[in-house]
Parts: sequence; structure tokens; C-alpha cells
Amino acid sequence: MGALSDTNRQKQVLTDYVKSLAYEAGFDICRIATPDRIAEAGVNLNAFIDSGYHGTMDWLPDTRERRGNPSVLWPGVRSIVMLGMNYGPEGDPRENLDRKSIGNISVYARNRDYHDVIKGKLKEIGTRFAARAKAEIKVFVDTAPVMEKPLAASAGLGWQGKHTNLVSREFGSWLFLGSIFVGIDLVPDEPEADHCGSCRACLDACPTDAFPAPYRIDARRCISYLTIEHKGSIAAELRPLIGNRIYGCDDCLAACPWNKFAETGREMKLAARPDLVAPPLAELLQLDDVAFRALFSGSPVKRIGRNRFIRNCLIAAGNSGDPGLAAQCRALLTDTAPEVRAMAVWALGRLGKLMDSDDVDAMGGRERDPDVLMEWKRAGF
Repeated sequence: MGALSDTNRQKQVLTDYVKSLAYEAGFDICRIATPDRIAEAGVNLNAFIDSGYHGTMDWLPDTRERRGNPSVLWPGVRSIVMLGMNYGPEGDPRENLDRKSIGNISVYARNRDYHDVIKGKLKEIGTRFAARAKAEIKVFVDTAPVMEKPLAASAGLGWQGKHTNLVSREFGSWLFLGSIFVGIDLVPDEPEADHCGSCRACLDACPTDAFPAPYRIDARRCISYLTIEHKGSIAAELRPLIGNRIYGCDDCLAACPWNKFAETGREMKLAARPDLVAPPLAELLQLDDVAFRALFSGSPVKRIGRNRFIRNCLIAAGNSGDPGLAAQCRALLTDTAPEVRAMAVWALGRLGKLMDSDDVDAMGGRERDPDVLMEWKRAGF
């Protein structure tokens, strides 16, 4: 009995220690899960993939077994430390959507890449914890095959809302997540109950109707997927719905009523860069590859590359109704990237065919890419 009590006492001491390290490193919440708690999440993942909702994200079916079971990813895992960092914006990011001539970048991407920020902190925590606990650890942030949202819910950080993102009673829908897999037993926390009730604010806020049902998302219609993950041309019927969202979409997150209960006054670890809060489309459309890389150095936006980003900006320009952007769009008709040329044609068509017949004949006569030619035909030039 005494030995058992000593064991439990040691587990509690180490659990308290890793949580203290988490708060010391700047995380706002830390809870413990066990690797056997997300069996249902694996079933849901398989249904998501089998429905084709993952689009072109081929890494999801390729890693489904490891995602659905943390013990497959690392057989030595005994406990999972889940950590969250608040990144809630100062205001409602949807206010930018009425300013048609600026580009709206998702809140999480308005500063340094959170993967780099959080992974560094996790390594620091893990190293100190492993030294004291004499335990193996592994750290993960988003890019690894870890189902962080179900694990966070099972650890009690919050619950997965109807928009499939994590919702917290303390932080609303604005938490970055990270995990530390630990090779020893810690004291697990209780899962958080679902508090969505009959609310469907997040579902109704989606511009593209990307939720076929509550708690299910079709990534192929999600603006975050379309502007970040999707390569090539975006379906013509979805482009007008994207508005001026040039990287990601916060609408379902921002609509969550739990945001108003989120704690305020905390130090913002990743406060937005002023130049990325409301950047003018007229300036963004002029970025070449060098300027794009310089502007988004250290930012997650940099990962999609200049061509895909300019494609997004051209869609926003076409949706702006601002003829003052026509000159920048016209200049991109001769861009080296076909996805850029195609959207330049589409944008000009949306802005009222602001080209003369000589320009049309010259551009169309030189074009060879079938997707770009299709856009010329659709635009009626």
C-alpha cells in the first residue's frame, strides 16, 4: 500500500512539474490525456477520408493509422501532455471583409509561424521534464500525424465544436495546440463536455457552406483549404464566395459565442504585425518572388509560395469591385505562372473587361496554357 501511494505521489509531482513548466514557458493551459482516449476520432477520420472530404491532402489517408492511434505513432507513449496558447485577436477579424480593396489574412498567420514558436517552447519543456523524470519524450506541433484537437478535448482543454475546431470556455475558438508524448504515466485530466448545445452560429457563418452536417467539414469547400492547401485553379463557382480572404478564413471561429467569455488582458505572445492586418491589394499584387519572401519571412504565409498567394490576391481583386486594381491585374497577364495569368483574366472580367481589343488579341494570341485559355473564353474577352 505504501509503495502504491509513493508511486501515485510521484506521478502527481511530475504532473504538477510539467504543468508548471508549461505556464512558465508562456502557455495558457496544460492538461494530460492518455493515448487510448481517441478511438472514436480515428473512426471519424476514416469516414472523413472515405467521403473524399480531404480533397488533395493526400498525407491524411497515407497517415490515417498513425493519426487514429497515438500508440502506433510511438509505441512507447504512456501519457500525452496537451498545451494551448491563446492567440485571440483584439477585435473581430470579419470587420476586414467589408474593406474590399485590402487582403484579409487569417489571424493565426499575422505574425511568426506558430509552428516554430511553439515547437521551440515544447522542446524546452520536454528537455527539462525528461531530465527530471528520466523519461523519453517526443514533441509535436500540427505538422506531425497527431490528432491534436481530439486529444486536447480528451485532456480537458475544451471540446470540438460543430465547426470541428477546439472551443474553450476560457479562450473561445482561439488556441494554438501542441503536444508532448511522454513515456511514463502521469495523472490524466477529465475530458471536457460539449457545450455547443443548439447553437449553429459557426455553421451559418461559413461563406461556402463547407459543413455538410454539424461536426463534419468538407475541406474541398473550405476557404482555408482552398487558399492554403489547394494548388492550381479554384472552382469558378467558389471564387466569388471567397471575397477578400487571401490566406485562410476566420469566419466560423469568429462567430463562436464562446469567444465573448474568453479571458482578456493576457499578454499576447503573437501579436499581429501591423502590416499584415489590412494590407492593400494594390501593393500585394505587385510582389515578385523576392519581395514576397521578404514580406512574409518567418510567416506561415511564405509556405504557400508567391504564385499561389498572388492567385488568391487576384481572386480578391476580382471580388473587390475596385477598377483601380485593373492595372495591377493587367500587368499579371504576362506572369510566368499560368495559375496567376488565369486569375488575372478572371479578375479583369469581374472588374468589367477593362481592356481594349488590341490587348485581348495580343494576350490571347500568345497564350498556350489550356486553363488560361479557358478563363479567356469564360470571361468573354
